[in-house]
Amino acid sequence: MSPLLIVIIVLVALALVAVLSVVGLYNKLVGLRNRFKNAYAQIDVQLKRRYDLIPNLVETAKGYLKHERDTLDAVITARNNASSANTDAAANPGDPAAMQKLASTEGVLSGTLGSFFALSEAYPDLKANTTMLSLMEELTSTENKVAFSRQSYNDSVMAYNTQREVFPSSLIASTFHFTAAELFAIEEAVEREALKVSFT
Repeated sequence: MSPLLIVIIVLVALALVAVLSVVGLYNKLVGLRNRFKNAYAQIDVQLKRRYDLIPNLVETAKGYLKHERDTLDAVITARNNASSANTDAAANPGDPAAMQKLASTEGVLSGTLGSFFALSEAYPDLKANTTMLSLMEELTSTENKVAFSRQSYNDSVMAYNTQREVFPSSLIASTFHFTAAELFAIEEAVEREALKVSFT
């Protein structure tokens, strides 16, 4: 075998290894991106369930909280804003602007729900209402599922972001426009606290 043929074979083999490495890194980035999008889909399911429960809570409480119209309206407005932000985030999970807006509106919603629950505790008949108790139990369960889903999403985003930042994946990520994904993080300390739902 001639030395030129050996050099050609070695160069072809190196090129093949390089191409296969690029393809492997690209596919890994795609898989990690799809994983965090799927993780967000789980959040989306739980948030929609939560958004569906809130009008039922407000409707149940209306008869008891006739003089608290501002609080009820604030809860519905916050719910609608959060639902809209969730729709935007679901369209492009990981988009920094959408995720920050969602985190902000979710914080406002948690705050208004906290005010609503604090106010509701002052009405013994409402606290004893079986429909209200059932809705509160469902909401508590949903809040726990949202927290678990958010943790899963953030873990997936962290894995994706880490992979796109390490060398040589960073070269593939920049070449093929794999942008950084945003964590679903709650900024305010009061918003970090789990929503406490209790009528006992």
